[in-house]
Amino acid sequence: MDITPDSVKTLLNSPDLGDRLRAVNQMRTLDPSITFGMILQAVDDLNPRVRYAAVSQLSSLGSQDRAKILETLRDRLQDAEPDVQAAAADSIGALKLTEAFEDLRFLYNTSPEWLVKFSIVAALGELGDPRGFELLEDAIASPNELMQMAAIGSFGELGDTRAVPLLTSHAANPDWQVRYRVAQALGRLATPEAKIILETLAQDPVDQVAEEAKSGLG
Repeated sequence: MDITPDSVKTLLNSPDLGDRLRAVNQMRTLDPSITFGMILQAVDDLNPRVRYAAVSQLSSLGSQDRAKILETLRDRLQDAEPDVQAAAADSIGALKLTEAFEDLRFLYNTSPEWLVKFSIVAALGELGDPRGFELLEDAIASPNELMQMAAIGSFGELGDTRAVPLLTSHAANPDWQVRYRVAQALGRLATPEAKIILETLAQDPVDQVAEEAKSGLG
């Protein structure tokens, strides 16, 4: 059966959860200008799984109506479901909606959900807003290693050289994946201080870390 706007709309208006989830997935095959209104409908679905799937797709629709997408994602940052909040943060970062930075900061400081905080930290690098530095500074000091790794990656994307001393403190982490992320981030920052640490990491016993450090030096 061919996927058409009408067939997707029928599924989206079905009382069956599986139909509505299929509708959101099938929207990917249609022209975004056609599905934009349907995605916005799905974002307000009563079921959080449908809302999550729809919010996750908003990052690919940035050329449609930036103001409406910004409004929608700000609203979903207040969703009752943490997964939906996290997806909204992801999309805000991917679309570089810096207008929502204060919304992200407020949620980071008030949410008890580590997944939400993690998604915000991961999004800050893509967002590229220098105001994100303080949040990343907090996140890299987290006892949660996944949070640390997300902050390290975002520091590299953000490109603020003030991060070099913070990254340096993790260059000897016993987890090679953390050292790899540090090498990757320092390679992007490329200050004289960063290169000194990269020279050390280029001798790392783990090949992946050493190669990434050498790439940063090159």
